Amino acid sequence: MTLTRRKMLKGAALAGPAALAAPSIAHAQEPIRWRFQTYAGAALGEQVTKPIIDYINANANGELEVELFYADQIVPTGELFQALQRGTIDGVHSDDDSMASPTPLRVFGGYFPFATKHILDVPVLFNQYGLADIWRDEYAKVGVQWLSAAGQDPCNFNTKKEITSVSDLDGLKLYTFPTAGRFLAQFGVVPVNIPYEDAEVAVQTGELDGMAWSGITEDYTVGWADVTDYFLTNNISGAWIGSFFVNQERWAELPEHLKSVVMAGIEAGHTYRNQWYWGGEARLRATGDKLELRSVPADEWMQVEEAAKTFWDEIAQEGEVHQKIVSIFREYNSVINQAGAPYTNG
Repeated sequence: MTLTRRKMLKGAALAGPAALAAPSIAHAQEPIRWRFQTYAGAALGEQVTKPIIDYINANANGELEVELFYADQIVPTGELFQALQRGTIDGVHSDDDSMASPTPLRVFGGYFPFATKHILDVPVLFNQYGLADIWRDEYAKVGVQWLSAAGQDPCNFNTKKEITSVSDLDGLKLYTFPTAGRFLAQFGVVPVNIPYEDAEVAVQTGELDGMAWSGITEDYTVGWADVTDYFLTNNISGAWIGSFFVNQERWAELPEHLKSVVMAGIEAGHTYRNQWYWGGEARLRATGDKLELRSVPADEWMQVEEAAKTFWDEIAQEGEVHQKIVSIFREYNSVINQAGAPYTNG
């Protein structure tokens, strides 16, 4: 009987932990699923958005699954904000300008003329000069969670026609951002608003003379270097300002550890894009064989930079938030101008 009792106790001890563990693994919880759309087409999105989504999906332990859609696949880019606000889309990567943000921030997204010199200016402006707080607060007012902003490439011109003088801009039909188009119109540029993926064909059909949309890295990546002939080294802004956004309710529902995964993926993506663009701009200017480089003399291009100062004054008059952001840009540009090279090198 003693032996039998010992066997019974031993068996119970072995069975106990397994019995206790069984209920917790019986049924796996369904993952949270998000639909996420980027402003970028598939070729560009592979570099600027997909690495972030891949990181999240790989590190969320099956608890969060994000499906990525490229430019205009669920809704047109100009309707991204509305779709995000009503929950048709759960997350967005875009600039405020392209997605028609109904906030005072719209005009500053994308390429605000001459606000930046280089890609790293954007995170500095957001993290050291207070833009992050402004963006977070303004989007909270309209039911959207702003997560993070970063820089990308400068806004140069790739065209069918040579540009060697400011006067050569006159009459050019260019695919560009709303605010950039508004600024460039004073030099005779005709801004054309079409879906992102239609721009390449529009150059071939003559509807466009080119783009004022990106640096040379994107021109080669998305195929625009195959349909245009010249790249203007002068730019109207040193870095694109774009952000990651999430529907406010979906973000509130997300557990804290998954919020950390999302933010870690976004920050890792920022680091990747910094080197991808910075290295690409240099390599393709130096060794690219599809676009011939052209430049407007610096003293002549100065009239475009001077026009930006007037443009800033006009924007600052549009509201209190506008004035505050323009003041930050002025403060930062004063600092880098005093610092000199390499901060002010174009």
